[in-house]
Amino acid sequence: VGEDVYINILNTARKSVWIMTPYLIIDYRMREALVLAAARGVDVRLVTPHVPDKKIPFALTRSNYMALIKGGVKIYEYTPGFVHAKAFLADGTVGVVGTINLDYRSLLFHFEDAVFMYGTKAVEQLQADFEDTFSKSALQTEEDAKKSVVWRGICEVAKLFAPLF
Repeated sequence: VGEDVYINILNTARKSVWIMTPYLIIDYRMREALVLAAARGVDVRLVTPHVPDKKIPFALTRSNYMALIKGGVKIYEYTPGFVHAKAFLADGTVGVVGTINLDYRSLLFHFEDAVFMYGTKAVEQLQADFEDTFSKSALQTEEDAKKSVVWRGICEVAKLFAPLF
């Protein structure tokens, strides 16, 4: 259900979809929804941690950067540390906050929950939080996504195990 809600938000957004997630271990369906929204002119932004809590999920998160950046998605890493929020904000009017990470287990296997909000004061506060977080985050580029041959190799190997994380 969580993945369906998130993809529906991406498919119906007109101006923006801002996402905060500690893990970005996504399948083809989610990656395509993100890229297609960006291709429609939607300002799609992701915030992920700059400082990992676990090395393999961090490698898997970064392994998605290149395809998303090339697809027009803006990826920010929260530089002060580990961001643990799980939030979506679309068009400044729709918000989702809960326990649903953007990873296989959270989206497909766990019984996660979240609050869906529309046009509430909490959505305005969520937007302010995103804006503050962007100001403390580093926009990632294709050069950042390339980093080193060793790191890219680790990311590619880690993708094989993505469904386990």
